[in-house]
Parts: sequence; structure tokens; C-alpha cells
Amino acid sequence: MTTKRRRFGMVRKLPSGKYQASFIGPSGTRQTAPQTFRTKTDADRWLSTVEADLSRGTWLDDNLGRQPFGDYARTWLRDNPRMGPRYRETCTRNLRLHMTALEDIPLRALTPPVIREWYAAAMRGKGGRTSIQQSYRFLHAVLATAVRDGAIPSNPANIPGAGTDRAKERPVASVAQVVTLIEAITPRYRGAVLLGAWCGLRRGEIIALIPQDIDLNAGTVTVRTNRVELLETRQAFDGPPKTDAGKRTVTVPPHVLPILEAHMREWSGPDRVFIGRDGKPMRGDAVRQAFTRARLKADMPGFRFHDLRHTGQTLAASAGATLKDLMKRLGHSSPAAAQRYLHAVDGRDAEIASALSDLAAHGNAARLPKSIVVKH
Repeated sequence: MTTKRRRFGMVRKLPSGKYQASFIGPSGTRQTAPQTFRTKTDADRWLSTVEADLSRGTWLDDNLGRQPFGDYARTWLRDNPRMGPRYRETCTRNLRLHMTALEDIPLRALTPPVIREWYAAAMRGKGGRTSIQQSYRFLHAVLATAVRDGAIPSNPANIPGAGTDRAKERPVASVAQVVTLIEAITPRYRGAVLLGAWCGLRRGEIIALIPQDIDLNAGTVTVRTNRVELLETRQAFDGPPKTDAGKRTVTVPPHVLPILEAHMREWSGPDRVFIGRDGKPMRGDAVRQAFTRARLKADMPGFRFHDLRHTGQTLAASAGATLKDLMKRLGHSSPAAAQRYLHAVDGRDAEIASALSDLAAHGNAARLPKSIVVKH
């Protein structure tokens, strides 16, 4: 058996008399041709084609392309530095429950028709529509990485609108309904409802609060961490907020402070603002269950705890909060999410129309009500 080196790659003669071609790929590992060649000239010709593809940026890693989607996806989940533990758990669960039909298929065999067939079957199945949309977005992200890795030439997950999360317009509670919820819920949880409704805190941010985060003299609450709870392992730990903007100090409306002060006196622990009956950090599921009981008493079926955040920020927008104000209170790093709270509310357009008539009558912009002056 002889080995002969060349300018690019290597060709060697096998004991069978056929020739094997290989080269060092962009990843730094040796890549072998998927087939052997009858003559050395054929092997040289294959290497020349590979060299040309590499120079044009069109080369595909055949070995990687033969890897099953399931194996590649799990590696992607393990090594993705931007993957949070909750989302990693969600993707792993969706892979197990909704994507079994794709797991053993090689990456290069995931063609658009194959993916369309899987998606259509999944949408006809018993899985929740939201979970299927999550699964599709996960699939699209994994295959986008496969394109960058040179495993496939283009992303075959190209179904228009398949991964779009068309969230339903969530309900906005009235001030009276918020009061009813506070009265209906177990006193231990009233502070959580108040912070969700009037300060825009997420549930994970609320149960992560420590006593030092509440400044009753200044009338502020500071968000430094977010409580993460994994569903399958029941593991719970403190982590950073979703974005850097999530670390924020929010001014508490004055009418909320007396109830928050009572909570700190009667229900807070030495290390946590919200604790369970066992003295340990309160679980998010305990808040959810208590809120579910309260919303039924308040005759608000379908109203979720997260809708308190939507309610409070919508009311803040109607009170004159600007986009930047809302971004700060919500902890959003971009205007897109906060923008939804600036939609018109009942009576707002009539107030603006009345103010315009007042301006027309008096010709003095200073007479406009301050609550609707546009701030930049």
C-alpha cells in the first residue's frame, strides 16, 4: 500500500486496488471522500472539485451532512452559548414529543417537502399549536447553523409564517378588577399581584426579590435577578434577567406602598421578599395556583398572572408614559415589545380630539392637558 502526497489533499491506494481521497477540511479534521475510486485520476479529479468548491465557498461537509438531525440538534442545544436553561428544556421536550419523525433523518435529506410533510402532520396531531410553532422555530435555527457549518447548502425550513407566534390580544383588567383580585387572593400573595399590575414585574422577577430590593422610603423596587424554575427536574435557581435592560429600578405608585409595607412586615422572610409557608423561597407554581383561585372568585376566567404586567403598562401608557418610560419600567432593550402598550385605549382618542378643539379655539398650545402632550 502506497501513499502519495499532492498540493491539495491526499490520494492513497487501498489493498483492494481502488483509491481513496481525503483532505483537511475547514474544521481542521481530515475529510474522506464518501466513495472510493477506480483510478488515481478519478480521485485527483474529485479532490480538484473539492478544492474549487472551497475556494468558491460552495463546499459541503459530506460527513456532517450525513449526521442525523437529532444528534446534531442535541449538540446544538448543548453548545449554544445564548441558550437559557428554560428554553433549552423546552426545545429538548419538543424534540422528544413533536420531532421524532425528523430525528433519524440525515441533515442533507431534510428537504423542503420532508419538512412540509412533518409540519402538516404535526399541526393535524394532538400537540398544542404553540408547541408546534416553537418546534418549527427550533428546527429553523438548528438548520441555519447547519448551513453555516457547511452541512447543507440552504435552509429547507422555509414554510411562510410557520414559526410566527400570532399572540392573541391579552385582556386588560380595569382598576376595579385589580382591586377585586387583590381582595380575593390569599394575603401572602397580594404583594405579588401589586408588583405585577402596577410595576410591570414578571413572576420570576417578583419571587427573586430580596428585602434589600424594596426601598419603601424611596418608593422603589429594584430588579437584579430572575428566578428560573425548570419544569421537568423541578430545579430552581436565580439567574440574570432576560436582557441587561431587565436590571432596573422601578418607582412604585404611592397607593401601592402601604400594602407593600404591610407585606414586608407580615409575610417577608430574612432572605426573600416572597416565601412559602415552609419559609423557603416561594415557587412560581404556588403563585400561579393562588392566582388561579383568585381569578375564579373575581369572575375573570382566562386572565393570567402575566396579564397583570400587560394591564399595568397599558394603564401607564394611557396615563401619558412615553415609549422610553415603558421600556424602562418593563426592562425591554428594544422598543418593539413596549410599543404594544401604546395602542389607543377607550376614551383616549376622544380626549385628544377635545384637546385639539381647545387648541383651535384658543390658539395656545400651553392650554393642552399635560397628560397628552407628546414627549420625545
